[in-house]
Amino acid sequence: MKAKIIKDPKYGFLRTDPVPSQKEVEKLYSEEFYSSEYQYFNDSSYEVQLEEKEFHERRWESIFQSIIHFFGKSKDLSIFDIGCGFALSLQYYQKKGLKVSGMDPAPEAVEYAKKNNIEVHLSGIEDFSCVGNRRFDVVTMINVLEHLRNPAETLSKIKKYLLKDKGLLVLDVPNEFNTFQIVANKEYNLNEWWVCPPNHINYFSVSSLKKLLHLSSYKIVDFETSFPIEIFLLMGEVYIGDHTLGKQCHNKRVQFEHLMCKHGHEKELREFYKALANCELGRQIVMFATPN
Repeated sequence: MKAKIIKDPKYGFLRTDPVPSQKEVEKLYSEEFYSSEYQYFNDSSYEVQLEEKEFHERRWESIFQSIIHFFGKSKDLSIFDIGCGFALSLQYYQKKGLKVSGMDPAPEAVEYAKKNNIEVHLSGIEDFSCVGNRRFDVVTMINVLEHLRNPAETLSKIKKYLLKDKGLLVLDVPNEFNTFQIVANKEYNLNEWWVCPPNHINYFSVSSLKKLLHLSSYKIVDFETSFPIEIFLLMGEVYIGDHTLGKQCHNKRVQFEHLMCKHGHEKELREFYKALANCELGRQIVMFATPN
Protein backbone atom coordinates (compact mmCIF):
# COMPACT_ATOMS: atom_id res chain seq x y z
CA MET A 1 0.00 0.00 0.00
CA LYS A 2 1.32 3.43 -0.93
CA ALA A 3 2.17 5.63 2.03
CA LYS A 4 -0.26 8.35 3.00
CA ILE A 5 1.24 11.84 2.84
CA ILE A 6 -0.20 14.55 5.08
CA LYS A 7 0.67 18.15 5.91
CA ASP A 8 2.08 18.42 9.41
CA PRO A 9 -0.62 20.40 11.27
CA LYS A 10 1.87 22.54 13.24
CA TYR A 11 4.95 22.97 11.05
CA GLY A 12 3.49 22.76 7.54
CA PHE A 13 5.92 20.34 5.87
CA LEU A 14 4.65 17.11 4.30
CA ARG A 15 5.26 13.78 6.00
CA THR A 16 4.21 10.16 6.01
CA ASP A 17 1.29 9.04 8.13
CA PRO A 18 1.75 7.13 10.30
CA VAL A 19 5.37 7.96 11.14
CA PRO A 20 7.54 4.80 11.17
CA SER A 21 8.46 3.46 14.60
CA GLN A 22 11.77 4.29 16.26
CA LYS A 23 12.73 0.63 15.91
CA GLU A 24 12.14 0.68 12.13
CA VAL A 25 14.20 3.84 11.67
CA GLU A 26 17.10 2.69 13.86
CA LYS A 27 17.26 -0.67 12.05
CA LEU A 28 17.35 1.03 8.66
CA TYR A 29 20.25 3.35 9.50
CA SER A 30 22.33 1.08 11.69
CA GLU A 31 22.04 -2.07 9.55
CA GLU A 32 20.83 -1.31 6.02
CA PHE A 33 21.50 2.27 4.89
CA TYR A 34 24.95 1.63 3.40
CA SER A 35 24.06 -1.74 1.91
CA SER A 36 24.16 -2.38 -1.84
CA GLU A 37 20.37 -1.97 -1.96
CA TYR A 38 20.74 1.74 -1.20
CA GLN A 39 24.12 2.32 -2.86
CA TYR A 40 22.88 4.61 -5.62
CA PHE A 41 19.89 5.96 -3.72
CA ASN A 42 22.10 7.26 -0.92
CA ASP A 43 24.40 10.20 -1.72
CA SER A 44 26.26 9.54 1.55
CA SER A 45 27.49 6.12 0.44
CA TYR A 46 31.24 5.68 0.16
CA GLU A 47 31.02 4.40 -3.42
CA VAL A 48 28.90 7.28 -4.73
CA GLN A 49 31.01 9.98 -3.09
CA LEU A 50 34.24 8.53 -4.46
CA GLU A 51 32.78 8.02 -7.92
CA GLU A 52 31.39 11.57 -7.96
CA LYS A 53 34.31 13.22 -6.15
CA GLU A 54 34.25 16.50 -8.13
CA PHE A 55 30.49 16.87 -7.78
CA HIS A 56 30.48 16.36 -4.01
CA GLU A 57 33.56 18.47 -3.38
CA ARG A 58 31.87 21.33 -5.23
CA ARG A 59 28.91 21.06 -2.85
CA TRP A 60 31.21 21.01 0.16
CA GLU A 61 33.21 23.96 -1.14
CA SER A 62 30.02 25.96 -1.62
CA ILE A 63 29.06 25.32 2.01
CA PHE A 64 32.61 26.18 3.13
CA GLN A 65 32.46 29.51 1.32
CA SER A 66 29.15 30.30 3.03
CA ILE A 67 30.74 29.49 6.40
CA ILE A 68 33.61 31.88 5.68
CA HIS A 69 31.14 34.57 4.58
CA PHE A 70 29.12 34.19 7.78
CA PHE A 71 32.03 34.20 10.24
CA GLY A 72 34.47 36.29 8.24
CA LYS A 73 37.14 33.64 8.77
CA SER A 74 37.77 29.89 8.80
CA LYS A 75 40.62 29.65 11.31
CA ASP A 76 39.79 27.92 14.61
CA LEU A 77 36.19 27.15 13.61
CA SER A 78 34.72 23.83 14.72
CA ILE A 79 32.24 21.85 12.64
CA PHE A 80 30.08 18.89 13.72
CA ASP A 81 28.30 16.76 11.10
CA ILE A 82 25.18 14.86 12.17
CA GLY A 83 24.88 11.68 10.10
CA CYS A 84 28.35 12.14 8.66
CA GLY A 85 28.51 8.71 7.02
CA PHE A 86 32.06 7.85 6.01
CA ALA A 87 33.13 11.42 6.90
CA LEU A 88 34.49 12.26 3.46
CA SER A 89 33.07 15.78 3.79
CA LEU A 90 34.78 16.13 7.17
CA GLN A 91 38.08 15.08 5.60
CA TYR A 92 37.55 17.85 3.06
CA TYR A 93 36.80 20.46 5.73
CA GLN A 94 39.74 19.31 7.80
CA LYS A 95 42.05 20.05 4.88
CA LYS A 96 40.49 23.53 4.80
CA GLY A 97 41.59 24.08 8.39
CA LEU A 98 38.36 23.42 10.30
CA LYS A 99 38.27 21.38 13.51
CA VAL A 100 36.04 18.48 12.51
CA SER A 101 33.95 15.83 14.25
CA GLY A 102 30.66 14.06 13.72
CA MET A 103 28.34 11.18 14.50
CA ASP A 104 26.67 8.34 12.62
CA PRO A 105 24.63 5.23 13.56
CA ALA A 106 26.36 2.90 11.06
CA PRO A 107 29.33 1.01 12.58
CA GLU A 108 31.12 0.53 9.25
CA ALA A 109 30.99 4.26 8.52
CA VAL A 110 32.32 5.21 11.97
CA GLU A 111 35.10 2.62 11.73
CA TYR A 112 36.22 4.00 8.36
CA ALA A 113 36.20 7.58 9.67
CA LYS A 114 38.29 6.66 12.71
CA LYS A 115 40.82 4.83 10.54
CA ASN A 116 41.26 8.13 8.70
CA ASN A 117 41.81 10.03 11.97
CA ILE A 118 38.43 11.75 12.00
CA GLU A 119 36.64 12.01 15.34
CA VAL A 120 33.27 10.36 14.77
CA HIS A 121 30.94 8.97 17.42
CA LEU A 122 28.81 5.87 16.98
CA SER A 123 25.41 7.12 18.07
CA GLY A 124 21.74 7.19 17.24
CA ILE A 125 21.07 10.07 14.89
CA GLU A 126 19.08 12.05 17.48
CA ASP A 127 21.21 11.30 20.57
CA PHE A 128 23.75 14.07 21.16
CA SER A 129 25.02 12.90 24.56
CA CYS A 130 28.18 11.59 22.86
CA VAL A 131 29.67 15.11 22.70
CA GLY A 132 29.28 15.91 26.38
CA ASN A 133 29.39 19.66 27.07
CA ARG A 134 31.12 20.65 23.84
CA ARG A 135 29.55 23.22 21.53
CA PHE A 136 30.34 23.89 17.88
CA ASP A 137 30.56 26.90 15.58
CA VAL A 138 28.94 24.99 12.71
CA VAL A 139 26.53 22.05 12.76
CA THR A 140 25.68 20.38 9.45
CA MET A 141 22.87 18.00 8.56
CA ILE A 142 23.27 16.89 4.97
CA ASN A 143 20.39 14.71 3.76
CA VAL A 144 19.34 13.91 7.32
CA LEU A 145 16.28 15.97 8.28
CA GLU A 146 14.05 14.13 5.83
CA HIS A 147 14.78 10.87 7.67
CA LEU A 148 13.89 11.97 11.21
CA ARG A 149 10.75 11.03 13.10
CA ASN A 150 10.50 14.45 14.74
CA PRO A 151 12.58 17.08 12.89
CA ALA A 152 11.33 20.01 15.02
CA GLU A 153 12.39 18.29 18.22
CA THR A 154 15.82 17.54 16.75
CA LEU A 155 16.32 21.16 15.66
CA SER A 156 15.54 22.29 19.21
CA LYS A 157 18.01 19.77 20.65
CA ILE A 158 20.72 20.98 18.25
CA LYS A 159 20.27 24.51 19.53
CA LYS A 160 20.31 23.35 23.15
CA TYR A 161 23.08 20.74 23.08
CA LEU A 162 25.33 21.27 20.03
CA LEU A 163 25.35 24.72 18.47
CA LYS A 164 27.01 27.80 19.94
CA ASP A 165 24.73 30.78 20.55
CA LYS A 166 26.15 32.57 17.51
CA GLY A 167 26.79 29.41 15.54
CA LEU A 168 25.61 28.40 12.07
CA LEU A 169 23.28 25.50 11.25
CA VAL A 170 23.54 24.13 7.71
CA LEU A 171 20.66 22.01 6.40
CA ASP A 172 20.63 20.23 3.05
CA VAL A 173 17.41 18.38 2.17
CA PRO A 174 15.66 17.21 -1.01
CA ASN A 175 13.17 19.66 -2.49
CA GLU A 176 10.16 17.41 -2.91
CA PHE A 177 6.75 17.88 -4.54
CA ASN A 178 8.33 20.66 -6.60
CA THR A 179 6.64 21.80 -9.80
CA PHE A 180 8.96 19.91 -12.17
CA GLN A 181 8.30 16.67 -10.27
CA ILE A 182 4.54 17.22 -10.26
CA VAL A 183 4.41 17.96 -14.01
CA ALA A 184 6.59 14.94 -14.88
CA ASN A 185 4.54 12.72 -12.60
CA LYS A 186 1.29 13.76 -14.31
CA GLU A 187 2.73 13.45 -17.82
CA TYR A 188 4.41 10.06 -17.46
CA ASN A 189 2.41 8.47 -14.62
CA LEU A 190 5.53 7.95 -12.47
CA ASN A 191 3.69 7.19 -9.25
CA GLU A 192 5.33 9.97 -7.16
CA TRP A 193 8.70 8.20 -7.27
CA TRP A 194 10.22 10.51 -4.66
CA VAL A 195 7.89 9.23 -1.91
CA CYS A 196 9.88 6.45 -0.26
CA PRO A 197 9.19 5.68 3.40
CA PRO A 198 10.57 4.53 5.76
CA ASN A 199 13.71 5.96 4.14
CA HIS A 200 12.22 9.42 3.69
CA ILE A 201 9.65 10.37 6.31
CA ASN A 202 9.49 14.14 5.69
CA TYR A 203 9.15 16.09 2.42
CA PHE A 204 10.27 19.71 2.43
CA SER A 205 9.93 22.71 0.14
CA VAL A 206 11.81 26.00 0.51
CA SER A 207 8.82 27.65 2.18
CA SER A 208 8.01 24.76 4.54
CA LEU A 209 11.65 24.45 5.64
CA LYS A 210 11.71 28.18 6.35
CA LYS A 211 8.56 27.82 8.45
CA LEU A 212 9.97 24.88 10.39
CA LEU A 213 13.16 26.80 11.22
CA HIS A 214 11.21 29.92 12.17
CA LEU A 215 8.94 27.98 14.54
CA SER A 216 12.01 26.25 15.98
CA SER A 217 13.47 29.70 16.86
CA TYR A 218 16.11 29.98 14.17
CA LYS A 219 16.89 32.98 11.99
CA ILE A 220 17.53 32.15 8.33
CA VAL A 221 20.61 33.92 7.00
CA ASP A 222 20.82 32.46 3.47
CA PHE A 223 19.40 29.74 1.23
CA GLU A 224 19.70 28.33 -2.26
CA THR A 225 18.84 25.20 -4.20
CA SER A 226 20.81 23.02 -6.59
CA PHE A 227 20.52 22.09 -10.26
CA PRO A 228 16.91 21.04 -11.04
CA ILE A 229 17.70 17.56 -12.37
CA GLU A 230 13.97 16.88 -12.91
CA ILE A 231 14.01 19.39 -15.77
CA PHE A 232 15.36 16.58 -17.96
CA LEU A 233 12.11 14.68 -17.42
CA LEU A 234 10.19 17.58 -18.94
CA MET A 235 12.53 17.41 -21.95
CA GLY A 236 11.52 13.79 -22.54
CA GLU A 237 14.47 12.08 -20.86
CA VAL A 238 12.52 9.88 -18.47
CA TYR A 239 15.31 8.54 -16.30
CA ILE A 240 13.12 7.23 -13.47
CA GLY A 241 13.85 3.51 -13.20
CA ASP A 242 16.59 3.79 -15.85
CA HIS A 243 19.95 4.04 -14.09
CA THR A 244 21.89 4.42 -17.35
CA LEU A 245 19.82 7.37 -18.54
CA GLY A 246 19.83 8.84 -15.04
CA LYS A 247 23.61 8.72 -15.03
CA GLN A 248 23.72 10.50 -18.40
CA CYS A 249 21.46 13.29 -17.11
CA HIS A 250 23.55 13.60 -13.96
CA ASN A 251 26.73 13.88 -16.04
CA LYS A 252 25.19 16.77 -17.98
CA ARG A 253 24.50 18.53 -14.70
CA VAL A 254 28.09 17.94 -13.58
CA GLN A 255 29.42 19.25 -16.90
CA PHE A 256 27.29 22.39 -16.61
CA GLU A 257 28.66 23.20 -13.15
CA HIS A 258 32.20 22.22 -14.13
CA LEU A 259 32.28 24.65 -17.06
CA MET A 260 30.74 27.50 -15.06
CA CYS A 261 33.42 27.10 -12.39
CA LYS A 262 36.26 26.37 -14.82
CA HIS A 263 35.68 29.70 -16.56
CA GLY A 264 35.34 31.73 -13.37
CA HIS A 265 31.58 32.09 -13.06
CA GLU A 266 31.02 30.56 -9.61
CA LYS A 267 29.27 33.76 -8.48
CA GLU A 268 26.73 33.63 -11.30
CA LEU A 269 26.18 29.93 -10.62
CA ARG A 270 25.35 30.65 -6.97
CA GLU A 271 23.05 33.51 -7.98
CA PHE A 272 21.29 31.18 -10.43
CA TYR A 273 20.67 28.66 -7.66
CA LYS A 274 19.45 31.39 -5.31
CA ALA A 275 16.98 32.52 -7.98
CA LEU A 276 15.75 28.94 -8.41
CA ALA A 277 15.21 28.72 -4.65
CA ASN A 278 12.94 31.75 -4.78
CA CYS A 279 10.88 29.86 -7.38
CA GLU A 280 10.80 26.75 -5.12
CA LEU A 281 12.73 24.84 -7.80
CA GLY A 282 15.96 22.83 -7.64
CA ARG A 283 16.83 19.28 -6.55
CA GLN A 284 18.24 20.08 -3.11
CA ILE A 285 17.59 22.90 -0.65
CA VAL A 286 20.56 24.30 1.26
CA MET A 287 19.58 26.56 4.13
CA PHE A 288 21.77 28.42 6.62
CA ALA A 289 20.35 29.52 9.97
CA THR A 290 21.46 30.76 13.37
CA PRO A 291 19.74 30.55 16.78
CA ASN A 292 17.23 33.33 17.22
